[in-house]
Order: sequence, then structure tokens, then C-alpha cells
Amino acid sequence: MKLKLIPAAHELISNMKSFFQIGDAKPNYLNEEPLREELFTSEQLERFAKNLAQKHTLRRKPVSDRLLKRLDDNENTLQEVRKLLTDSIKRKYQLTPAGEWLIDNFYLVEEHIRIARSHFPKNYSENLPQLPDGTTRIYDIVIQIISHSDGRTDMESLGNFINAYQKVTHLKLGELWAIPIMLRLALIENIRRVSAGIAINRVDKNLADYWAGEMIERAEKDPKNLILVIADMARSNPPIVSAFVAELFRQLRGKGPELALALNWIEQQLSGSGLIGTEMVNAENQKQAADQVSISNSIGSLRLLGAMDWRGFVESHSIVEQVLLQDHDGIYGLMDFATRDRYRHVVELISRNSNESEEEVANIAIKLMHENAPPPGTDQSAAHIGYYLIGQGLALTKKKAKMHEAGIQKMRHKIKKHAFPLYLFSILLISTGIWAAIFFKVQTETGNRWLLSLVSIFTLLCASQLALSVVNFFATLLVKPDLLPRMDYSGEIPDSSSTMVVIPAMLTSVTEIENLVEALEVRFLANRKENLHFGLITDFTDAAHETLPRDQVLLDTVKNGIEVLNKKYNRENHDLFFLFHRPRKWNQQENVWMGYERKRGKLTELNALLRGIAKEHFSLVIGNQSIFPKIKYVITLDADTQLPLSSAWKLIGTMAHPLNHAWYDEKKKRVTKGYGILQPRITVSLPDITGSRYARMHGNEPGIDPYTRASSDVYQDLFGEGSYIGKGIYDVDIFQKVLDERFLENRILSHDLLEGCYIRSGLLSDVQLFEKYPTTYNADMKMRLRWIRGDWQIFSWILPWVK
Repeated sequence: MKLKLIPAAHELISNMKSFFQIGDAKPNYLNEEPLREELFTSEQLERFAKNLAQKHTLRRKPVSDRLLKRLDDNENTLQEVRKLLTDSIKRKYQLTPAGEWLIDNFYLVEEHIRIARSHFPKNYSENLPQLPDGTTRIYDIVIQIISHSDGRTDMESLGNFINAYQKVTHLKLGELWAIPIMLRLALIENIRRVSAGIAINRVDKNLADYWAGEMIERAEKDPKNLILVIADMARSNPPIVSAFVAELFRQLRGKGPELALALNWIEQQLSGSGLIGTEMVNAENQKQAADQVSISNSIGSLRLLGAMDWRGFVESHSIVEQVLLQDHDGIYGLMDFATRDRYRHVVELISRNSNESEEEVANIAIKLMHENAPPPGTDQSAAHIGYYLIGQGLALTKKKAKMHEAGIQKMRHKIKKHAFPLYLFSILLISTGIWAAIFFKVQTETGNRWLLSLVSIFTLLCASQLALSVVNFFATLLVKPDLLPRMDYSGEIPDSSSTMVVIPAMLTSVTEIENLVEALEVRFLANRKENLHFGLITDFTDAAHETLPRDQVLLDTVKNGIEVLNKKYNRENHDLFFLFHRPRKWNQQENVWMGYERKRGKLTELNALLRGIAKEHFSLVIGNQSIFPKIKYVITLDADTQLPLSSAWKLIGTMAHPLNHAWYDEKKKRVTKGYGILQPRITVSLPDITGSRYARMHGNEPGIDPYTRASSDVYQDLFGEGSYIGKGIYDVDIFQKVLDERFLENRILSHDLLEGCYIRSGLLSDVQLFEKYPTTYNADMKMRLRWIRGDWQIFSWILPWVK
């Protein structure tokens, strides 16, 4: 299909040219060439990076962010170009190779525009160093890299350029993290520039196609009046550019002597500018080839952005990272990425609010670590760099760096410093206020002292619960949750942190035992690691006699199940699966044969067995017992508690971190620093159709991934302690040392809160375990009581002093 009218063709050109203008000064987009400078070798790029670093000077006060506005303009332009190219395809015009690349991959460009907009918050670049003209420094660096590589980027060349640049000037952490988004913005910019040229060339070719069609048609019907068409074309003042000339030559050349007149006219127009038609055609071909290379390289680089390991890239090029790696015993380099990143963010924050550079802040922390190295036999947490970045030594680092803190930050520090009296005072104040208001109201209505006393008691109870909820709500707003630091055991668990996952259970039926063994295998398959073992600690049900006829059948069933698992997943040096079975003992107080101290007794006697004592407490132990002395941690779960994929190493890695090591106070006879127990976040699974009404009411939110969320906990955030509810990981030696013979026999059933107070329990809100919802009313009531008792955690802090 041909363009029908000359005015329509000129209007299309005019619209395209007028669209490619932005800003108050209306700079023409047509004058912006693609990011295409002299191609450099790797050595030339490194020299250029050093020269660029020497030329860059920074402005003191940042200006408003212009990159988001530029992104919007680029998106609008690209959408207009797509419309033009799509229309050209419908009209059966032939696209250039670059145009075909753009149309075929436009979905990818749109996707990266969305990613760029979502990852680039407003005023983001104002927090990054800027050049005197307001350009973000890291954006200019990326533009230079793309310009001298024609849009082609890879991790190696990018890394070499950044390394060479930092030999002259160090980049900030924020700049290194901004490289991916800046690359995305720069590549979109380059694609837009190439696309604008493609669009204008397409319009010029459409116009040439129109005139060629008119001439060919007139030459066939009325050759004598062909000169009139040429005259009309001359009066329309067509663009004598390479795209127009090349298309006209392509369609008219070799079509007869009549059409040679039009070609001669074009040659005359070109001769005035010292150009030749053949040269224009060659120039257009070269331009198309260059555009194809540029846009294919840019689109290919966009594809690579998502596949690149930016975490490793930032860490390998961060000057702060190199300083922090000087940590004592290399602990810093063995931590997981989230913990290392948290350390770096603290360095970045201190630097931003002081006159020290990020490298200098990191060196201050290293220097403090060496100056305050604790003597052997004392708490060694101060020997770790994290003590001066996220621990109690942070105040020293801020003081040395002369950091200026905002008022809200100072208030948060004061709240955490005096957390307990402020917390208790707030609850008492609100409770008393509510109680007083209701008390005086009731007093004016009645003179009955008994009724007034009864109302006062119930009012105080209700008011305290309301006050507790209100204070907890505002505490979560004022105090930012901090996750516990963690070692990186995602690859392997070292021998020094060997762990056993145990499930205390009752042997009730053959079916139940088969389910226990199957669930144990599932937990293993989700957490297959060296130095991680799995076991069942079993008891028989309570009975009037020491043994029952069915006991041996149940014991043989669980024994065979464990032996089958060991054969199925055979290990040369040790067994993976274990069985610890205890016989019934006579309990005079309960007047029944039962397992000693129930679940608490199971764990206590297991700890003793792991340390080579109390072997007689177990009637049957399946598995190679030679590994018992090296078991440092125990993860205890209920029979209905799942252990999700890779959650075991996170629990172990957190316990093994130096800042979390439990420190036993010989005077107070309990743990006063670090944690002897870590409690992960427990969430009930989504209720199924067989669940109770209570289960369905309190199920997890549908459509939300519970694995990726960390939650705030008032007690952990304010006081550095959480509530232990019987599922988590503990240090065997600390558990044994603190709690051995601590509690009287037959006095404690719900033992977990007590143990957490003495051993000091911490909450891991970013590690989540799942429980099955109860399906009966009685189980529902037990669940409710367990959750309610968590609100009384404040009163459990006095328990370590009560014996």
C-alpha cells in the first residue's frame, strides 16, 4: 500500500520530528547520535578509565534527579517508534535489520523499562556523587563504557574498567550497587537513540517510496509528463539524506531511461554538497549495519543483566569489603551475604553522616577490634569486627568517626538503652489511666463496695491486656527489627558445628510410627548436609505396668524404619539416622509407668548421652555412637513441625556466629550474653478442608510467600530476647551446664519458657518452620493457650532469680 497524498507524507515526517524534542530548550533528539565512540581494547579501556577518574570532579550539593524523567521520555519515544514500525509492517514495507531486532525484542525492552522504574526510587541518584553538570558520576562511567564498547558489556570488561577507575578514585558502595540499574538506563538510552534514527529513516524511506511509485506509474502511463512529477517533488523540498536517496536509487535504478531523469536530478542536488549518489547509498548501508550491531549488542547486554552475579561483583570491587576482610580469624568472609551486607550498610550510614569516607570508617572499626582484643578465657565477641558495627561497640565506632545522628535515631537508641523501665512504665501508665477512668465512672453510679471491687479487678485485667497491645504496636513502629548475624553454611556445615535434628515422640501405633519415619526422611531430603544427623527420641505411652504386650511390635517397627533409612542413604564414616528409645519408669507422684519427665526428660537425657553419661537411661540406641562427642548443637522439633528447605543450615549458621555465642556468667549461673537457644518463627500451615473453624480463621494469608518475610518481635527488638516455645536449636554444652539438675522433678510440664530464660533465647524471624493446624476443639484450645502465654513474656524475666 502506497502513501496516497504528499501532505500526508510530510505531516508524518513533521510529527515524528516534532515528537523527538524534550525540555524547555527543545533540543532535537535527531542530533543525539547513538552511544558509539571509538572502540577500545581492554588495555585501552583501562587507561581510559584512569584518565576519566582524574577528570571527574564532584559537586558539593546534589541537584534534582533527571534520570527518571529521561527514562519516561525514552519510553514514550520507543513506543512511538514501535507504532511507526508496526504500521510499516502492515503496509508491507521492508524494515532494516535494526528495526527487525527492535520489533522482535521490544517485549524485553519494555520489561527492563519496568524493572528500571521499580528499582530506581525517586531522588535515588541524589544520594550518589554527582558531577558539576548534575550527572550522576556512576551513570557517566557506565555511559562511557557503553560508548566505547558499542553497547556490548560483560562482567569481565566491566570489572576491569571499575578496577582501573578505583586505582585513582574509590567508588562508594552505593555507586557499586547502582551499576546494574545505571547500565539498564544507559542501554535503554542507547536503544532509544538508535531507534529514533531508525524511525526517521523509515519515514524518509516511506517518502522515497511514495515518490518512486508516483514516477514509475507516470513513466508507464505518460512518460512525457514525468518532468511534472519531478517538479512536484522538487517543490516539496524532500530530505536529501542517505535513507531517502538510497531508497529512491534502489527503486528507480535500472527501470528505464525515463526514470534516469529523476536520478540525475538527485545527483545534481547532491553535487551542490560535494556528495555522490553511490556514496550516499554506501553510507546508508554502513549506517544500517552499524545500527544493527549497536541495537543487537544493547539488547544482548540487557539479557545478560539478569544473569550476572551482582552480589559477587560488588563485593569483589568494594574497597570497604577488602578492609572488613581483615577481620580476626577471617570470620567476616565466612558469613552469609545478608550479614556482610548489613555490616557494609552500617559503614555506609556512618560515612554518610560524618566527614569520614567509607574506607576510613571501616579502618576505624578494624583498629578498634585490634585495640580492644579481649584476653583468653573471657567473652571473645569483641574480637570480631561485627562487635563494632552492629554490636555493643558500635557506639565507639560512631564516636571515633564523629557521626552526626538525627533526632529520631537518638530517640531510638535511648529507647533501646532504657527499654525495660520505659516498656513497663508505659504499660502501667495506660492500664492505670483506663482503670481510673472506669473506676470513677462506676463509683459515681453505685455505692456497693463489693461490686466496685469486682469491677476494679476485671477492669485492671482488661486494661492491662489492652495497654500491652498498644505499647507493643508503637514499639514495633519506633524500634527497627535487626536480624541476628549468621555464618554461611549453605555449602557445608563444618565439623565444629555438627548438629543433630531430633523429634521427641510417643510410640502409639504402627501407622503413626511409619508417619514419623517418613517425616524424618522428608526433613533429611530438604536439608542434606554433611555433619547433619537426624533422630527420633521415643517413649512408650503411660501405662499401669512397666511393659505391655504390644510394646515390642512398636519398638521393632521404629527400629526397622531407622535401619532401612541408614541403608538407603548409606554413609561410609557414620550413620545419618538415629533412634533413642527410653523405657518406662515408675512415677510415684503420677502413680503411673511413664517416660521420665516426658519431653523435658527426653532432651535432658539425650544431652547427657551425647556427652558420654547416662547411657543407662536409654533401653535402645540405633546408630553409630562414635559421633556423639562432636555434636555441638541439637535442633529439636515436634512431630508435626516441618523443617523447610535449607532452614537447618541457617539455624546452625546463626548459632555459630561469634556475636551469638552464649556466655555463661559464673556468678548468676545463667547465660547473660549471646544465646544458648534460638527460636525460629513458627507458622501454622495453610488449613485444609478438614481443619476446624478456628484453624481456617487464623490461616496464613493466601497469595503471600511466607518464606521471604522477616517479622518484627517486640521482645527481640527491644530487649534482645525472644520466647522459646520448644522448637529451635540449642548448644548442647550450654544447655547441660546451665540446666543440669536446675529444676525439681515432677514440678514442671511446660518447660520451654523457663529454659529460654536461663539459657537466653533469641528469635530468628527470618527462618520459618511450619506446623500442622490442630483439627480438634481440644487441640485448638491448647493452641490458643500457647499463644496467649506469649503475651506474658515480660513476667518471665524474673524467673531466673526465682528458685
